[in-house]
Amino acid sequence: MANLDFHIVKRIRDQIAQGADRIALKHKVGAKWEGISWKQFGEQVDALSFALLAQGLRVQDKVGIYSNNMPQWTMADFAALQTRCVTVPIYPTNTASQSSYVIQNADVRVLFVGEQEQFDAAVSLFDECEQLELVVAMSDDVDLGDHTFAMSWKQFIALGGSEQQVEFDTRLDAANLDDLLTLIYTSGTTGQPKGVMLDYANIGAQLKGHDERLSLSQDDVSLAFLPLSHVFERAWTFYVLYKGATNCYLQDTMQVRDALGDVRPTVMCAVPRFYEKIFSAIHEKVSKAPFIRKVLFTWAVNMGAKMAVCHQEGRTPSLMLKKSHALADKLVLSKLRALLGGRINFMPCGGAKLDETIGRFFHALGINVKLGYGMTETTATVSCWDDKCFNPDSIGMSMPGAQVKIGENNEILVRGPMVMRGYYKLPEETAKTFDEHGFLKTGDAGHIDENGNVFITDRIKELMKTSGGKYIAPQMIEGTIGKDHYIEQIAVIADTRKFVSALIVPCFDTLEEYAKELNIKYHDRLELIKNNDIVEMFEKRVNGLQNELAKFEQVKRFKLLPKAFSMDDGELTPTQKLRRKVINDKYHDEIEEMYTENHQAK
Repeated sequence: MANLDFHIVKRIRDQIAQGADRIALKHKVGAKWEGISWKQFGEQVDALSFALLAQGLRVQDKVGIYSNNMPQWTMADFAALQTRCVTVPIYPTNTASQSSYVIQNADVRVLFVGEQEQFDAAVSLFDECEQLELVVAMSDDVDLGDHTFAMSWKQFIALGGSEQQVEFDTRLDAANLDDLLTLIYTSGTTGQPKGVMLDYANIGAQLKGHDERLSLSQDDVSLAFLPLSHVFERAWTFYVLYKGATNCYLQDTMQVRDALGDVRPTVMCAVPRFYEKIFSAIHEKVSKAPFIRKVLFTWAVNMGAKMAVCHQEGRTPSLMLKKSHALADKLVLSKLRALLGGRINFMPCGGAKLDETIGRFFHALGINVKLGYGMTETTATVSCWDDKCFNPDSIGMSMPGAQVKIGENNEILVRGPMVMRGYYKLPEETAKTFDEHGFLKTGDAGHIDENGNVFITDRIKELMKTSGGKYIAPQMIEGTIGKDHYIEQIAVIADTRKFVSALIVPCFDTLEEYAKELNIKYHDRLELIKNNDIVEMFEKRVNGLQNELAKFEQVKRFKLLPKAFSMDDGELTPTQKLRRKVINDKYHDEIEEMYTENHQAK
């Protein structure tokens, strides 16, 4: 292979050669977390590469991965990359028809699947995907039936042998940064997904930029909690393995609390909703604590906040603050950090805006949350919070190599080596996404302050205009109200309407506990959300959260819903973004009711 400093395949092969018996990957087998050494990882990846060559895959042919997180996901990924094939991730929650579109559009020849659910979906779509030759089950417990196009992991590996060695070495030697590395299909809120073309130069730019901005070593342990099918966790996994650290794969995201205690990660990617839930749970528990414990909690967090400000501003704390903070840490803060395993060095956060209050709170606890901003089209991160001088209301400062500026309509524009090559088979869509100077149009509105902090206000395409001509930024309003621990989800309604309203999904765990305390009787959730006491409680909470919003931005009426928005019902994208058109259509009657003259919020 040519001497390419930031070619991810070269760097991972270097780690495999040097790592030997050090643990590269971990996963849960039964009740126990088991490790896979760098040597074992390398042997599996090479064996898979040989099998792909035996199957006849050519340079830049497409290999799909349709699975939850597991070590085999990354093994299949790197096996494809070593043979200069292109990996196409598919969300494990995709329906068969959604997956079929990606497989056909990307011309996938071999598809790796994780569990029985994905295998069964692959079987149902196999006949309609003409170029698909083979389905490989990565889990041993998948029932393959009698399908001739299906193989187990072990059966597939057995296809390869020493006769592929020469071709394998030839492909490694010919590897270059211009090769296409992956096609990642964006889960757009409208229309069919588009295949984002990312090459090795894109990933290499992020490896280099992260080296300049972050501190990670082979002693670090990362918990892969977000889906590897999304660019955020996938690019982060590349970086973790590139640094020789250990990556732990969480297959069932419902077990994240236990995994944090078992693995005790030092780093971990998460989305704002993860922090919002922890923030709400802590404050809910404190609200029910005795008075003296509430006072102790407030004092300790204040000491942590003062220490965090000193750190961010590069100031030396006073002796009094050092002593007070040490006591606060011993009595309160360390116990709260233990909820995340107690060893976190920093936590990348992305996918949406993190409320400033929540960001400050975690920094006060001593948890270095690093909020970032990026897109699939920018190979994830474009900006992130620096360790010092960042504004917690911003989305951070530009990453090394990223040129960020503000264009027409306050649109955030990005140019740099991390920006995609374009959309697969969509030259016109690609052309429309860039301006005349080669800057990517992000579709996000924002501004940059004098210190280089980037601020995002809203999605340009999602700005709503009331019938009175006022522009509404729904995500900002949803973020303001949605941080309440009684609210699980919220969808703002305002476009062409005379005022702002909202559909609200309560956090039923918290709400049912509240109803129990008030001795409110109900048969089901629908009856609970229609209870006058419950509606009045939500009215007070929603109104109290809106003090800093302009009058025309405030939610005047709302409707409580008994069922959460979901991907299965088409209301959410795989990255948990609202599909507003689907929601508006599905809840048309509820929305119209909020705009009738005699309506009461309920």
